[in-house]
Parts: sequence; structure tokens; C-alpha cells
Amino acid sequence: MKGAGGSSGGVGQFFIGLIMMIGGFYLLLNAISVSSHFALSHRIYGFSGLGNQFSITSGMVMIPFIFGIGMVFYNSRNIIGWILTIGSITALIFGVITSIHFSMRSMSAFDLIVILVLAIGGLGLFLRSLKSLE
Repeated sequence: MKGAGGSSGGVGQFFIGLIMMIGGFYLLLNAISVSSHFALSHRIYGFSGLGNQFSITSGMVMIPFIFGIGMVFYNSRNIIGWILTIGSITALIFGVITSIHFSMRSMSAFDLIVILVLAIGGLGLFLRSLKSLE
């Protein structure tokens, strides 16, 4: 009889590891707070040159997007319009992603140890059940 994953590993280890891993990673992800301060006037890119600081805000990225959309709707074969549109959307997506802040809520050392033992111990059991027992 084949075990977990078609190997001769244990089915019990597979399910216990899977349950531990799901519980541990759920508790870990539940302890993370996600916040963002993305707005149209928020600085998403910055560079310096000639002794000055230059900032590009997310509102500034919308200007080439608007021109690109207008060019694409006027002539859908216009390569410059497509480049402006796709480049602006890409810049906005990266700007939103870089403005995200992750932080852990405060917890005791015991809580953190339980979460890590469940997540990493469950992962170890899960992977061991997929290995052939010879």
C-alpha cells in the first residue's frame, strides 16, 4: 500500500504535519498587520541629481497614463501609447507595493515559540511523510 504522495511514508504524519503547518502559518499571518499610506500626492520614487532632490508622486505617474490611454483609443496600433500606458500601470503597481508596511503585533515569547513550532515542525513532518521509508 502506498502512503502519502505515492511514497511509503506515513499517512498519519502527512495529516498531522499538514494540520500543524496550516495552524502555525495561520497564526503567524494573523499576527501580521499590514498598512499603507499610498495617495496621489505620496512620493513613490525619488532620485537626486545636480545637487537637488527630485520626487515622482503617484499623481505624476497618472499624467503619462492619461496620454497613453488617449493615444491608444485614438489609434490602437500606436506603440508609444501602449508603452506609456503599460509603463504607467507598472510604475503604479510597484509604487503601491513599495508603500506597504508590515509589522508584527506584540506577543509573548511563548506565543511566538508555539507559532514557530507549529509552522516549522508541521512543515518538517509534512515533508518527512513524502519521503520513502526503506
